[in-house]
Amino acid sequence: MSEGEAGTDDTAGEADGLRKIIHVDMDAFFASVEQRDNPELRGKPVAVGGSSGRGVVAAASYEARRFGVRSAMPSVTAKRLCPDLIFCKSRFDVYREVSQQIRAIFRHHTDLVEPLSLDEAYLDVTEDKLGIGSATRIADLIRQEIRAKTRLTASAGVSYNKFLAKIASDQNKPDGLCVIRPGEGARFVAELPIRRFHGVGPKGAEKMARLGIETGGDLAARDIAWLRAHFGSFAEYLFRAARGIDLRPVRSSRIRKSVGGERTFSRDLSSGGELRETLEDIIDIVWTSIERAEARGRTVTLKLKYTDFQIFSRAKTVDVAIAEKAQFATLARALLEEVLPLPMPIRLMGLTLSKLEQRGGETQPARPDAQLSLL
Repeated sequence: MSEGEAGTDDTAGEADGLRKIIHVDMDAFFASVEQRDNPELRGKPVAVGGSSGRGVVAAASYEARRFGVRSAMPSVTAKRLCPDLIFCKSRFDVYREVSQQIRAIFRHHTDLVEPLSLDEAYLDVTEDKLGIGSATRIADLIRQEIRAKTRLTASAGVSYNKFLAKIASDQNKPDGLCVIRPGEGARFVAELPIRRFHGVGPKGAEKMARLGIETGGDLAARDIAWLRAHFGSFAEYLFRAARGIDLRPVRSSRIRKSVGGERTFSRDLSSGGELRETLEDIIDIVWTSIERAEARGRTVTLKLKYTDFQIFSRAKTVDVAIAEKAQFATLARALLEEVLPLPMPIRLMGLTLSKLEQRGGETQPARPDAQLSLL
């Protein structure tokens, strides 16, 4: 299942009736581009984002990650963890240009490419254009081509469905390749910490730990009725994922409904000053997600969850798709001002951009998990 083992049998997903899926994920993409373009940054801890008091880390190099620096982290926290951290302003025009180079490499091998963001995508190579036949070989060639044409590294996961391919791509990062072959999925998933399951955030992992679920194997031991009782509509996904099952096809054109994020606070907030400051953090984080997803939309929605768990939302729709952070921020601030003062403290705040369209007015390709959690 590692890169070394791949050479002995490069036929992941090649049994009759099974698909050959590759998930490619660029390694610390934004930060790696900055290190590539500025030799003085190579080998040093780098964060892309604002270094001001309200700044947020959009991406961190692997050198910075060793100190615990992560994306969506407040810049002041990142600087405290890594005093030598070097901040770079984001250059999304450059990141988009590199992303287009990478997608051209993907489409050299297959037209079934489902971009998730600027730096990752699913590929279905069951019928590859060049007739190579081996998904593992194609993944290796793609990684070589990316390195040669962009001077950047990518990690890839190869398997017979999207869920397993995505898990595999994270297994040997950075600059790694992992293959999960037919018959290996359930065994591979059984050994995974539950936090590695896509969609299970820190709060969800804490709940599962209280219920005695630490690994995929623990999850697989629970029947669907038990899962429904504890996790509601999320139960169906958990039941299948614990068994390495995912029937979703790779779709080159999907309708993205929204992109956004939300934050649950460690303590309830009520004062206007605290709420405005928190909103600025969420604006920074969500706009980075919007840029990464290449999304443009016309509706901004503010979501609040009160201490009694009631959810309140307010939205504003404009005639022309929002293309600049300043406009997004202005609408978000106006929505908050409309509801202040609040009737009671809140425990969660979120922002979402919807009614999405691509540059040029085309429908935006999408991922089913477009609503990003910032927990």
